[in-house]
Amino acid sequence: MVDLIPDLNNISLENWDHPVFREHELHADILRLDKIHPEISGNKWFKLKYYLRKAKEENKHTLISFGGAYSNHILALAAAAAMNGFASMGLIRGEESRPLSHTMASAKEFGMKLQFLSRPEYNDRKNSEAKNNPDLFTPDTLLIPEGGAGDEGIRGAEDILSVIPFTGYSHICCAVGTGATLAGLINRSERNQKIIGVSVLKGTRDLNPLDPSWINNKSKLDHVSIIHQDHFGGYAKYNQLLLDFMNDIFTKSGIPTDFVYTGKLFYSIVRMAGDNFFPVRGKILILHTGGIQGNRSLPPGLLQF
Repeated sequence: MVDLIPDLNNISLENWDHPVFREHELHADILRLDKIHPEISGNKWFKLKYYLRKAKEENKHTLISFGGAYSNHILALAAAAAMNGFASMGLIRGEESRPLSHTMASAKEFGMKLQFLSRPEYNDRKNSEAKNNPDLFTPDTLLIPEGGAGDEGIRGAEDILSVIPFTGYSHICCAVGTGATLAGLINRSERNQKIIGVSVLKGTRDLNPLDPSWINNKSKLDHVSIIHQDHFGGYAKYNQLLLDFMNDIFTKSGIPTDFVYTGKLFYSIVRMAGDNFFPVRGKILILHTGGIQGNRSLPPGLLQF
């Protein structure tokens, strides 16, 4: 089993008292997974823990995975690997920036080797089987899918709802990157619960990027909605509207969000509530999946926290 883990006792469930919820007679709670650990925060620990266990059981020495320049997954993997005695490598989408994003610089400080790939090469690597990456996949390495989006990662995401009683919620909401966390929530949810994902990627549609093969009970897909209109230009993109919203949420609730995932999630939920998306007296559970450290890549002064 994993030797060193973040403190799950720090997780809290907090009511979000927003005027739009009062106006529409809604109750919203935020599951503060961001409190777990500064780097291995939010859903990242849950998606990594079974990969770490597998690596220990199989005597692997190096953990390798994929991500972009602002990937919370890459940083979490670097930190978790260092905490548990593994070496790590990140295969990073796009050219190396100067200076590195805060996320990449932090991953490097944890000892992760970074290899920057052109987007076509990145996609080829990411979509190839391990056996087609002989220069990377050796007997002592474990290749982890982008965002932890594999069997172990989805299994870990299913455990998220084990930390609280979740049966009383009509809707469970999270931000969506690879779709692994969303898949875990769907698998663990009750039959009549609505699962809402807010895509932070540009160009997604229908149930993308969720892979239906990840879902144990396909009938639950009838209760899933992925919102595609609140990505603010795409992954790690933002504008002043989003920043102002994030600052307002923090000023009024004390809850920090990040510009890549949770800021867009919270914005989307408020917008949907105002548009009568949720039924009157609906009870909403919102996953705060962490990633606050990513805000350090923003120019100083844009955020008030």
